[in-house]
Amino acid sequence: MRLMRYGARDGAKTPVVLDAAGQARDVSSLVADFTPETIETLRQTLDGVDLEGLPLFEAQGQRIAAPVSQPRNIWGIGLNYSDHAAEAGMQVPTEPILFNKASRSYCGPNDPLFYSKGMTKLDWEVELGVVIGRTALNVSRDEALDYVLGYCVVNDVSERAWQAERGGQWVKGKSFPNFCPTGPVLVTGDELGDAGKLSLWTDINDERLQDGTTEKMVFDVATIISYMSEFIQLEPGDLICTGTPPGVGMGFKPPRYLNPGDRVRLGVEGLGEQEQVVERLSES
Repeated sequence: MRLMRYGARDGAKTPVVLDAAGQARDVSSLVADFTPETIETLRQTLDGVDLEGLPLFEAQGQRIAAPVSQPRNIWGIGLNYSDHAAEAGMQVPTEPILFNKASRSYCGPNDPLFYSKGMTKLDWEVELGVVIGRTALNVSRDEALDYVLGYCVVNDVSERAWQAERGGQWVKGKSFPNFCPTGPVLVTGDELGDAGKLSLWTDINDERLQDGTTEKMVFDVATIISYMSEFIQLEPGDLICTGTPPGVGMGFKPPRYLNPGDRVRLGVEGLGEQEQVVERLSES
């Protein structure tokens, strides 16, 4: 299945499933929304449904929302690409590095990136996002993918000065509003195939700066889920951002960071692409 949602950020959303022709079919008569509360029974609800018998959704001009409503938790995995660790001048981790992103960082795939006062090192990170489909606690690596609802594109936006120079944990530089554009589509694993062999990329103002592959992940999706579930109860709808390949702004010499007006385009093979414009935040 390929799931999407449309609607204003703070308004009602319309859940759709893309049919074989890529047309959006309104499934709101079957499920009110794709939420942490409806995810566990989603397959039971939608399996076997004749999508062509459902109404088409007129998506033209509509805002694309994140493909699942607000997750209870947003998790990140740091330095999870061997070539990105080398770019950062850091050793490849022996265990996954975990951090959080605040809930309000979550937004639609094409929403603006906010540039706030005090920001000096605003950076991009294309990532494979994993959405949990059912409660996971102490699951084995062999079973871990059974707990995945699907995969999506994520931009793990980071303010590097806040992340590394302000005396706190990474969450400080990862959590500003709109620092987690997600979507446009959530693709279930049976349709996507092997998540460990996907290309992913980022263009800044039409210049390709990230061009990587999930084959370079230090810890694959199954390992990440199993590892996290030792310490954390993963909940339906939880989003895991699995790390980024090289080509982030801080990796250049000299570093390159985003400024108001810059345009960011990024994508993951089979999962579509996002586009954001950096917008100066009006502040008193």
